[in-house]
Amino acid sequence: MKVEHLSLLTVLLVAVALSAAGCTTTQPPVTTTVTPTPQVTAAQPGGSILVYAGAGLKAPMDEIGVLFTNKTGVSVHYTYGGSGVLISQMNLSRQGDAFVPGSTVEFTTAKNQGLVNSSQLVAYHVPVIAVRKGNPEGIKTIQDFTRPGLKVALGDANATAIGKAATKMFAKYNITADVEKNVVTRTPTINELTVIMNTGQADAAILTLDQVSPDKVDAVTIPATDNVVLVVPAGVTTFTKETLNAQKFVDFVASAEGKAVFEEHGFPVYPDPQFAGVKP
Repeated sequence: MKVEHLSLLTVLLVAVALSAAGCTTTQPPVTTTVTPTPQVTAAQPGGSILVYAGAGLKAPMDEIGVLFTNKTGVSVHYTYGGSGVLISQMNLSRQGDAFVPGSTVEFTTAKNQGLVNSSQLVAYHVPVIAVRKGNPEGIKTIQDFTRPGLKVALGDANATAIGKAATKMFAKYNITADVEKNVVTRTPTINELTVIMNTGQADAAILTLDQVSPDKVDAVTIPATDNVVLVVPAGVTTFTKETLNAQKFVDFVASAEGKAVFEEHGFPVYPDPQFAGVKP
C-alpha cells in the first residue's frame, strides 16, 4: 500500500515538472510597455506667477521675488531679457502674468499691442557715460563718441531700453552716423554691455547708473539737457490667469518696500524731485 502511494506520488510530481517545463520553454518572453503617468507638480501655497522683466532689473527683481513669496506664499518665476525680445515672447506665448520693462517706452509698445493695460511707476534708469578706469580717453560728453578710433559699445536699439535712449541722445546732435563708425558691438541686453565695459573691451558706452561698478569703470554724468532718463513701470498682462496674484505682485513692486529694494541697488525711486522734468 505504501509502495502504491509512493508510485502515484512520483507520477504526479513528474507530470507537474513536465508541465512546468513546457510553460517555461514554449511561452515567448513578454515585454510590457508602460506609459508614464504625467507628473503634476503640486502648486505652492498661494499659487505661482511668471514675470517678464528687463535684464537690467535682475538684481532688485530677484530680491523682490523672494520677499513677495515670503509674504504671500506666491512663487515668482522670471523671464529676463531685452524688452523688445520679451514683447515678442509675450506675443507668441500669450502666457505670463506681469511685465516690468526697463522703461515706459517699452511698456507703451506692449500696451499698443494689447499685452498690458495700466502700470505703476517704480524707479528711474539714469543713463551715464561709462568709461575705462581713469578715463584715459578723456571723454566728457556724448559728442566725444564721434572721435576717430574710439571703441564704443552700445545696447541694441531694437532690443534694449538703453539702446533706444542712446539713439535719441545721438540723434539730438545729429551725430548718429559718426558714432556708428566707432561702434564695435551692440548687445541684446544691458547686462552684456556692462560685462564688455567691466572687462575693458571698449573705451566708452552708454550704461545706466545702477550698472556702474566704481571699482571697474568710471561714470561721466550726462547733463539733464542731453540725457534721456527712463522710468521703470510694472503692470499686469491682459492674458494672465492669475489676476489677483499678479496685481498683488505689481502692487508690491511699486510699494515703499519694493522701491527700497531698487534704491539699495542704485536706482533712484519714483517720484524724485531731481527728475521732476522727466515725463514717463
